[in-house]
Amino acid sequence: MGQDGQQRTNGDALMSRFTRPEQTFPTLTPAEIERIRHFGEVRSYKDGEFLFETGKPGPGMFVVLKGHVAITQRDGLGHVTPVIDQGPGQFLAELSQLSGQPALVDGRAEGDVETLLLPPDRLRALLVAEAELGERIMRALILRRVNLIQGGIGGPVLIGPSHSAGVVRLQGFLTRNGQPHHLLDPERDRDAAEVITRYSPKPEDWPLVVAADGAVLRNPSESELARAIGMIGGAKDDRIYDVAVVGCGPAGLATAVYAASEGLSVAVLDIRAFGGQAGASARIENYLGFPTGISGQALTARAFTQAQKFGADIMIPVTVKSLDCTRTDGAFSVALDGSDPLRSRAVVVASGARYRRPEIANLDKFEGRGVWYWASPIEARLCAGEEVALVGAGNSAGQAAVFLSGHARRVLMIIRGGGLGASMSRYLIERIEATPNIELMFNTEITALEGDEAALLRRIRWKSRLSDDEDAADIRNLFLFVGADPATAWLDGCGVTLDRGGFVVTGAQSEQNQGRLVAPLETSVPGVYAVGDVRSGSVKRVGGAIGEGAQVVASLHGYLGDAAKPAL
Repeated sequence: MGQDGQQRTNGDALMSRFTRPEQTFPTLTPAEIERIRHFGEVRSYKDGEFLFETGKPGPGMFVVLKGHVAITQRDGLGHVTPVIDQGPGQFLAELSQLSGQPALVDGRAEGDVETLLLPPDRLRALLVAEAELGERIMRALILRRVNLIQGGIGGPVLIGPSHSAGVVRLQGFLTRNGQPHHLLDPERDRDAAEVITRYSPKPEDWPLVVAADGAVLRNPSESELARAIGMIGGAKDDRIYDVAVVGCGPAGLATAVYAASEGLSVAVLDIRAFGGQAGASARIENYLGFPTGISGQALTARAFTQAQKFGADIMIPVTVKSLDCTRTDGAFSVALDGSDPLRSRAVVVASGARYRRPEIANLDKFEGRGVWYWASPIEARLCAGEEVALVGAGNSAGQAAVFLSGHARRVLMIIRGGGLGASMSRYLIERIEATPNIELMFNTEITALEGDEAALLRRIRWKSRLSDDEDAADIRNLFLFVGADPATAWLDGCGVTLDRGGFVVTGAQSEQNQGRLVAPLETSVPGVYAVGDVRSGSVKRVGGAIGEGAQVVASLHGYLGDAAKPAL
């Protein structure tokens, strides 16, 4: 058997490590390839030539017509891992190719190769125009990304102790954004130890991050890391979008999906990750259509992919600094930190709310060092077999408590009030009451936090609100779910009316709107709308946020249609 044949055999064997291999790497029929031809153009490659490379923008989806292409994963430490060999009738792509983001794998020609190349815009057109074929391709793209994440060998390499604040922060950022990565412990991994020897990091340098091109970053910010791996996007040109959606939680994603699917050009901006607070929920069981529940990450990841499928430009992470509503040239201007302003004909405020910080002395000292505002598998790993404390009485707190109870030895649920019935869904209350290692502590509040020399949380103190009783426990992880404040500071000075709590006032509630016909979700500034948790009077539920995100699209069509009419 020749070398090419041996490589193909090895590649076929590798398929066994993938879930649902027949769906992950399907082979197209000649008839299906013919249907695809008018969406692409023929491209040829010589033996050994790269079709795409890790860390460089992907040109789109390739359909192999002749020859074979070896797919491998490569990290910044030089490790190369075979993924699969793909031949005639198979297509080369994963979710990155929907938006032209950097490739997560290498594709190298084995012998001369002839392909059809579909650039991202033509790939999206194919997915929409060919429903049945598009479904098969989309399923494969999703499964391939899942396998890359679960493989734990590609993407940026994080080097540092698993419990360090920087490691937890960056792992959470990459996980929430569906980015493959892996962590190496310098005390156990030889390659990691070699990098440590070369760069001699200080404690505040953890983690070191090695990008695909070999560049090494010392405890980078999320924006710095995103820039290094090619994640950060901005306006692709000087275009004026139909609508800018600020916030990529359930409400913003719903707006993006429905608006983009109906032909509007959409830009979505978020400071950290898609999904918002809902994306951090371990399990959502009261959302329509999921009787067994679904994690917030899984639910919002589907919407994120759906929005990209319809052509929405999603820009993460970017910080929105302000909104200019003067419209001197007929467009709103969204000021961004570190890049040129983004311009749009309409704006949807979906920026949600930021986690509220209770008044506890030295709280900021322990944030990311034992104090957490969400409960993901990353934080749960740190709590294995330990006693943890959780403060809160809403649905988010209940979901987190149930989730953590499967990892921690005991969960102390500290509740300021005298019960849960007024703030938590009944199904969660019943589940908490049935979970033996969750202990409810009513009419109680935390009074102090204590740490060690490394500023890691080691002990908490609390007291009863009904007596002078005080108590303490050695607890290294504290989870806070005490509500949230609206993220509306970026709206200062643009004329959008806020209520006393800082939430955006919409519809007839706004004094500025009285006397004129306005849509229910329109703010005091024509062309600016608000949906989801940031809106005054919203129900603060995932289903409500998604409903408002879909509802606002009809108002956007009406506003944009009126704006396009010539003046009489």
